[in-house]
Amino acid sequence: MKTELVIDLEAEKQEILKRYRALLRASKSTLQKGDKKEIRKAFDMALESHKDMRRKSGEPYIYHPIAVAQIAAEEIGLGTTSIVCALLHDVVEDTDITLEDIEREFGKKTAKIIDGLTKISGVFDTNSSLQAENFRKMLLTLADDVRVILIKLADRLHNMRTMDFMPRHKQLKIASETIYLYAPLAHRLGLYAIKSELEDLSMKYLEPETYKFIAKKLNEKKAERNLFVKKFVEPVDEIVHEQGLVADIYGRPKSIHSIWNKMKKKNIPFEEVYDLFAIRIILDSAYENEKADCWKAYSIVTDLYRPNPDRLRDWVSSPKGNGYESLHTTVMGPRGQWVEVQIRTQRMNEIAEKGFAAHWKYKESSNDNGLDQWIQKVREMLNNPEANALDFLDDFKMNLFSDEIFIFTPKGALIQLPLGATALDFAFEIHTDVGATCIGAKVNHKLVPISYKLQNGDQVEIITSSKQTPKEDWLNVVVTAKAKSKIKSSLKEEKRKIAETGKEILERKLKSLKITYNTDNLQKISYFFKLPSTQELFVNVALGKIELKDIKEYLSSEKEVETRGPERPENLTVDAVKTKMKGSENDILLIGEDLQKIDYTLAACCNPIPGDDVFGFVTVSEGIKIHRTNCPNAAQLMSNYGYRIVKAKWNKQQELTFLTGLRIVGIDDVGLINNITKVISNDFKVNMRSITVDTNEGIFDGSIMIFVNDTEHLENLIKNLLQVKGVTGVTRFDA
Repeated sequence: MKTELVIDLEAEKQEILKRYRALLRASKSTLQKGDKKEIRKAFDMALESHKDMRRKSGEPYIYHPIAVAQIAAEEIGLGTTSIVCALLHDVVEDTDITLEDIEREFGKKTAKIIDGLTKISGVFDTNSSLQAENFRKMLLTLADDVRVILIKLADRLHNMRTMDFMPRHKQLKIASETIYLYAPLAHRLGLYAIKSELEDLSMKYLEPETYKFIAKKLNEKKAERNLFVKKFVEPVDEIVHEQGLVADIYGRPKSIHSIWNKMKKKNIPFEEVYDLFAIRIILDSAYENEKADCWKAYSIVTDLYRPNPDRLRDWVSSPKGNGYESLHTTVMGPRGQWVEVQIRTQRMNEIAEKGFAAHWKYKESSNDNGLDQWIQKVREMLNNPEANALDFLDDFKMNLFSDEIFIFTPKGALIQLPLGATALDFAFEIHTDVGATCIGAKVNHKLVPISYKLQNGDQVEIITSSKQTPKEDWLNVVVTAKAKSKIKSSLKEEKRKIAETGKEILERKLKSLKITYNTDNLQKISYFFKLPSTQELFVNVALGKIELKDIKEYLSSEKEVETRGPERPENLTVDAVKTKMKGSENDILLIGEDLQKIDYTLAACCNPIPGDDVFGFVTVSEGIKIHRTNCPNAAQLMSNYGYRIVKAKWNKQQELTFLTGLRIVGIDDVGLINNITKVISNDFKVNMRSITVDTNEGIFDGSIMIFVNDTEHLENLIKNLLQVKGVTGVTRFDA
C-alpha cells in the first residue's frame, strides 16, 4: 500500500510542474528580464506553504493558486506582479507566512496587493453578518489598486469552475454572491468573457434544470447554426477582402444566461429566441483608420442585408464608460431571421474581452478613459462616511449594471450618466450644492421638473433657489449612487438638527413630570411608542407627534411596561428563532441543518410549493420565511444576510394545498373558459381562488390563482391545460 502512495505523489509532482510550465507559457508575452525568477520564487513559496493541504476534491491545494495565476495571465492579460500575487493569494491567510515576509521577499507593491486580497477573502465569510461592510473594504482596496479586484475575480472564476465537490447550501450561497456582485463587477471592468462565464456557472447551480435544458437545446441545433453562419458570412467576407480590409469574421453563440434572460423578459419559449448567436467582424486596422474602417464594414453588411434602423448602436464614436467600443447592428438574414452583427477592430476586441488590463496597454492613446472616471466615482462614494453599508451595496450594484447616456451642459461639456437618470441626478453630478438647491431644469430650453428622465444627447441647464433643501422623496427621484448618498447625508444632518430641538423639549417635559432624564428612561419611552431609536423619539417630540399627554400615558402604563429595550435584529440567532418555533408533528417542511420541524410562513414574493427548491430566511419579526431558491429576492438575501439563511426541505407525507398562479394565453374561442375550468376542477379536483380574463381582438389572456399539492401536481395540470383547443401557452407566475 505504501509504495502506491509514493508513486501517486510522484505523478502529482509531475502534474504540478506541468501546470507551472503552462503558466509560464501563458505569461510569456509580458515577461521582462528577471521576471521568471520572481515567478519561480513565488511558486516555490506557495508550493512549500501549501504542501500538506488538499482541496475538497482531494487534489493538491497548489493547483488552485496556479489556476488563478493562469486566469490572471491568460484571460485577463495581467503582468508579472499580478501573477506573483495570484500564486501567493492564500498564503498569508492559510499558513504561517506573514505580510512582512512577503514584503521582504517581493517588495512593497506585492505585499500591498496581497494584503488587499487577504482583506477581501474574509469579505464573504459564511458567518459574517457584515458582508456589505466588508465589500466596502474591498472597494477601498480597488481604489488603491485595481489588480486586487482582478485577481479576486480570477480566484472566484476558478472556484466557480470547480464547485462540484461543495455541499449544496455552499454552492447556492457562493453562486448567489457571484450573480449579485462578482458578475456585475466583471461587467463594469469590461471583462465580458468572464462576466458571461460567471453568470452561466451561477445559473448552473441556482437553476440546474433550466440550465441543462437550454444547454441541451443549444447542442442539438449546433450543426444547423454553423451552416447558417457559414452562408451568412461568405458574401460579406468576399466583399470585405475586395475592398482591401483585413478581417476575421465568425459566429459567436450567446451565453446560456442571456438566452434565459431573454426568455424571461419577453416571456417566450426557447424556440422563439432568434438571436442565439451574433456575427462578429474583427478588423485589423491602424489606430488612425479604425473609425473609417468600422463604418466601411458596416456599409458592406447593410448593402447585403437590410438593417433594422432602430437597432444601430454606435459605441465607436462615444465609447461606454467601461471603455467598450463597438458598432452593433441587427440585419435581416437570408432565412428571414434577425441577426446581430458586431463590428470592431482587434484593439477594441481585446479591450472588450479582457477589459481593464488591455486598457493599460493602449493607455497612451486614450487620454481620459471611462474606467478612471468610474473608479473616481467609487472613491467619492467610499469617502462618504455616513453611508450605511447595505444601502451602499445596493446603490453600488445599481451603478455597476447601468448603461450610460450622454448629457451636455449649457456650455457643451459632456457628462455621462446611467440610463434612467433624472434632471436631479445631473444637478448632483455637477456639484453637491447645485443638487441640494435644485428646483427644476431646462432641457433643450424647455422647462421640466426635477424628476424629468433625461434622454441621450439632452442639453440640460439647472435652475436653483437658495430656499430649496433636499426632501425625503428625492430618494425616489434619483438613480445615481452619488446623488443618493448626498441626499441621505443631508437628510441625516437635517434630522440631527430637528432631534437636537426635540431633545431639549423632551428634557423640559420630563422634568415637569419628575421623570429622571437618563438613557434607561429614554429607552423605555422609545419602546413604549414603538420607536426604533431615541433619535426617532426626539424627532417625534420636535414635530409635535408626541405631546405631554402621551408621556403621561406612558407614566401610567410604566408600571406594566417590561423593562427590556427594543429587540435588535443582531441578537437574532437562528437557533433562538428555532427554539421559539417548534412546528406541529404532521408538518410538511423540514428546516435547519438537522432538518427539524419548525413553524414557518411562505414568502409572498415567490409563493413556493412542495417540490420547489427552497431555503428558509430568518426574519426579524415574522419568524422563518420560506423562499424559492430562484425567487427574485434570493440572490440579494443570500449575499447580504448569508448568516440568516437556513436549509429547508419538503417532507412528502400529507396532502396539503398551496396557492400558486398560472397565466394562460391563447386564441379566444367559444367555450374556452368553460373548457379550462373543466380541466381544472373535474380532472384535477383543484380549487380555484380567483380567475381574471382579458380578451382583446381574439387573443385570450387570463390568470388563475389555484391551490395545488406540489410541483408534480402543477406540471401535470399545465400539461393538460396545454391540450385544451385554443390554448397556446401556460406559465407559472410568482405573486
